[in-house]
Amino acid sequence: MQNPNLDPNRNKMDMEDQQVEQSLRPKALEDFSGQAKIVENLKVFIQAAKLRGDALDHVLLHGPPGLGKTTLSHIIAFELGAGLKMSSGPVLEKPGDLAGLLTNLEEGDVLFIDE
Repeated sequence: MQNPNLDPNRNKMDMEDQQVEQSLRPKALEDFSGQAKIVENLKVFIQAAKLRGDALDHVLLHGPPGLGKTTLSHIIAFELGAGLKMSSGPVLEKPGDLAGLLTNLEEGDVLFIDE
């Protein structure tokens, strides 16, 4: 019997795997390890947005896979008490794709476009 978790052709996680992965991620900035300077800046940006009663300004998270960009997007949404909408860059092939995505956002939502 072959272990499906070791199949190199398996790209997508099933729902159970996604739930386990999500449960292991830090939920708040205080739980996030590493990137101390970035985390401190994000705390200031998020606090300022909350005090203004306004949406957080644009944030660009850049770097190779595995640095925590997706985790930080979840944390930013959590800290703001906002919804998180996720998409991947390759599915945004034409301007209408992005327009459709933006149309479905609620005020204050966090939009994360992954590599």
